[in-house]
Amino acid sequence: MKQSFVRSSYALASLVGVIGLFSYKNLPEPPVKKPTAADAIKLPAGFSATILGSELGSTRHITVSKNGDVYAKLSKLKDGKGILLMRDTNKDGVIDETKYFGNYPGTGITIKNGYLYASSNTGVLRYKLNANEEIIDPENPEKIVDGLVDKGRDNAKPFVLDNANNIYVTVGSYNDPCREKGSGKGIMPCSILDSAGGIWKFNAEKMNQTFSDGIRYATGLKNAVGTAWNSKTNSLFATVHGRGQFHDFYPQFYTPQQSAELPAETLYELHQGDDAGWPYVYYDQFQKKKIVAPEYGGDGKKTGGEKAINPIVAFPAHLGPNDLLFYTGKMFPAKYRNGAFIAFHGQSPELKKGYLVAFVPFVNNKPSGKWEIFADNFAGTDLVKPTGPIQHRPCGLAQGPDGALYVSDDLGGTIYRIAYKK
Repeated sequence: MKQSFVRSSYALASLVGVIGLFSYKNLPEPPVKKPTAADAIKLPAGFSATILGSELGSTRHITVSKNGDVYAKLSKLKDGKGILLMRDTNKDGVIDETKYFGNYPGTGITIKNGYLYASSNTGVLRYKLNANEEIIDPENPEKIVDGLVDKGRDNAKPFVLDNANNIYVTVGSYNDPCREKGSGKGIMPCSILDSAGGIWKFNAEKMNQTFSDGIRYATGLKNAVGTAWNSKTNSLFATVHGRGQFHDFYPQFYTPQQSAELPAETLYELHQGDDAGWPYVYYDQFQKKKIVAPEYGGDGKKTGGEKAINPIVAFPAHLGPNDLLFYTGKMFPAKYRNGAFIAFHGQSPELKKGYLVAFVPFVNNKPSGKWEIFADNFAGTDLVKPTGPIQHRPCGLAQGPDGALYVSDDLGGTIYRIAYKK
């Protein structure tokens, strides 16, 4: 009797299983989420990226208002305009309004003290905002400073404001090693430093200034594209592009590999009067020393620049640090608080990596430990064995009112929002 009951139960269970199997096969397939460009971005656990918009133009630096509006500066005009505004009108997380204004290209943009500030390639302008940080009159900006040197090469004018109504404007060098034309000899002294290769300080409340109204705040910086004011230290920080061109005139001092892997890209903390040493010296991240440039008598080993400041962090050559942001939000884990995010616009022959966002941890207002890759694979292809063209190049960084991190790309014209959820 017991065996019969067991056999009956087994048969019933098998029948139910078969019915269930046939019923399951008749159910519709669950939807498969198609991968997107945002899914390709490699992030630490808990982080995710979404795309707010693409093919927006050459989006350089970005800023986000307190109501979530995203502004981006374009280095090339799109339909005759150089500033992008993106707005999520119903707060559902999807951009549903896109506008362009401003008839000049440039790189820098930020919101401060009731104004939207934006730079051209020769100066800085500002637009008055209302209480919701919306532009009141997009057609009539005020001109803070104009007439800064623009010779086409490294002509972006990134800037940052402190908390005392000062504005610090980068003027990059238009001559990579400050050489005499057609030779391997450096101009001595480097006359370019009189008007470029540094950061100049202006009064943010004074309109219609010219170059002569500014104070050279720091010099010896070939091209400081990423700048940020750190309110914890009450000081200016800058990421600087290193020079190149060791290979053409100096094969006796540099191998092809050394030419590809030198010098370091650098992060500095700057104070008035500082000199970072360009073009006379460069920082060698392998020797961890300031080395005399070959144009000025160096041989790849001779040290110099005793009065020049040292970088606080050195990165591999040719990564192209294009923006710098100190994270003060509460969305990300505690390790990111007051640390520095850096957007890298190029790639390193040494690392065989690039087009990424890095993170530099800070403890007690100083860099601590090693820098790390935070967001990778914007390139969309294996940089060791590429199977196609580069898709995206990170350029600008901004922090949203909720603590999310925004990243712009000036190649594909894409803007990303990176968020964290435990």
